[in-house]
Parts: sequence; C-alpha cells; structure tokens
Amino acid sequence: MLFEEMTMVEVKEQINEKSVALLPLGAIEEHGKHLPLNTDCLQPEYVVNEAARRLNAYVLPMLKYGFCSSTKNFPGTITLRFETLRMLAEDILSELVRTGFRNIVVLSGHAGRIHMAALKLAAQKVLEANPDNLKIMVLSDYDIAYTMNEIEIPVNDGHAGMIETSRILAIREDLVKGTAEHHHPNFPEFRVLKHPEKYFPSGIMGDPQLASKEFGERANELIVERLVELIRKMVEE
Repeated sequence: MLFEEMTMVEVKEQINEKSVALLPLGAIEEHGKHLPLNTDCLQPEYVVNEAARRLNAYVLPMLKYGFCSSTKNFPGTITLRFETLRMLAEDILSELVRTGFRNIVVLSGHAGRIHMAALKLAAQKVLEANPDNLKIMVLSDYDIAYTMNEIEIPVNDGHAGMIETSRILAIREDLVKGTAEHHHPNFPEFRVLKHPEKYFPSGIMGDPQLASKEFGERANELIVERLVELIRKMVEE
C-alpha cells in the first residue's frame, strides 16, 4: 500500500505495532552512457513495491537524493552533504515512529559507504531516543545481491556494470541506451580523492556487455524474496 495515498483516518485506524514501513532511498547519479540518472531509484522502488504486496506493508515516498562520492563530479550527479542526508533520514524515521510504526525498513538503491553510514547513524539516533520495541533495518539491495549464491556475479562487477544493467533491463528496458564498454578502475589505496572520476572516466565499474534481462529478472526476484524473509523475521522477533 502506498502510504501517501492514505487518508489520516486510515492511518490512525490501520497503523499498529505490527505494521511495516518500507522507506526506499536512491540517488540521482551518473551510470555511464547507457543507464539513466535514476538507476539507483528504480531498483529499490521496484523491490519495496514487490515486497509490500507480499507482506501487506506500507511503502513510503522515495527519497531520490543521496550522498555520492566517487561520482560527484560527473554530469548529472546531484549529491547531498552527509549531514543533510543524515538529518533528513532521522527526521523521516522519527515521524514514522510518531505515526505508530515499530517496524521500519530503509532500503537504499545507492550503496556507497558514506551514504549508508549516514542512514545507519540516523537509525541509531532514532532507536536510542525511542521505545525498546522499535526495530529498524537499514540496507542496500546490493547487500543482498552480492551475498546470493543462486546467481554468479563477476567479482569486480559494480557501478553500472553487469548486474546493475541487467536489473534495469528487467525493470525499465526502455531507459537502457544500448550498452557500454567495460571498465575496472584501479583507485589508489587509502587516498581521499578530489577527482575520483579520473580513474573511471566512463563512469562504469564492471562490464555491462555481460548484462541480460533474464539475469536481471532472476536477481530482482531473489532480492525481493530475501528481503521479505528478513522483514518477516524482524517482525516476529
């Protein structure tokens, strides 16, 4: 169910301690010459909508901006500051708690380490300020994808590569503009870079030429199944 389409009466009558709120987050970020800027939004939006149907959960409006580090200087990328993202997430989570939710899932299509750290810090602050029966899960769908044994992903696949291109082919094939050359950047160890784009000017980390719609469909279904399993376990705990 889409939370934004409910009335205040429906919210008051329906939301209880067993209700599950699904908050999708993404990023507006370059994904090579072949994928749209909203790639990291399309994926979690698809996953939470599928999961909600199987769980009778509530899907919150998506936050389409995040913290982007390695892609920050590419055309089209729009990044928030770390503190902006943390405060936005903290405010939204706090309001979900006030609304009555005690089971909240934050699913990000953007998996950058700093981006995820901001979300986890926000969740920690909200947990510490609220009752002990509050449960919050924070993850990227790629936290699930890269641990799945049912499908084989190249070890050096990443941003705009094989799996991401495959998943967008399965979700919105009309937005995929052909394919692109493979690239495997070699970032200098431990460096904080002002211009990380110099190490992958194509905006790609992996090989999108290996992508297929069939692989994307399989990956998407496995991610949804695993997320539903994790949420059911959390609610029943």
